[in-house]
Amino acid sequence: MSKRILIVNAHPDAAQPHFLHALADAYAEGATGAGHEVRRIELAKIDFAWLKSQDEFERGEPAPAIRAAQQDIVWAQHLVILHPLWLGMMPALLKAFLEQTLRPGFAHRVEGPRPMALLRGRSARVVITMGMPAPAYRWWFGAHGLKAMERSILRFCGIKPVRSTLIGMVDAMSAEARADRLAELRELGRRAA
Repeated sequence: MSKRILIVNAHPDAAQPHFLHALADAYAEGATGAGHEVRRIELAKIDFAWLKSQDEFERGEPAPAIRAAQQDIVWAQHLVILHPLWLGMMPALLKAFLEQTLRPGFAHRVEGPRPMALLRGRSARVVITMGMPAPAYRWWFGAHGLKAMERSILRFCGIKPVRSTLIGMVDAMSAEARADRLAELRELGRRAA
């Protein structure tokens, strides 16, 4: 059964290609090759302001690029968010994008004592590249950035299950190891997982 997949490439550097871009391409190739519908957002190429107040977050009017991203999120059955690890977390550009898109009234709303998730029925995969070994990030540092993305952002909005792929030692990776990781992302795309 085919799925509608939204791939969000959250690498802030659009000036030069990075391994993360190749990973996003591999996932898209696998997905389209298996008959899934794919849309893509390249965060470094869209223009939007950063939110600076609670009032803006709750009642501000999203920019056209953010409205388009929200429409893509509504369309999607599965989200794939790829980003590099910067200071143990997602880059600020991705956080700003999520704050803009996942606003109250779109991704969640508060009625009574508990928030209501409005993006149920979607799953996600978070792919994170990093310079350190992935097990060190997961076990020594507790993967706190990934946990925040899973629990406090995606699941809070009703997106689950949320799966992850951590790819460490990117700068020191051999050509063979890179090819293996690209094949892994192609297979995940084929399965829409």
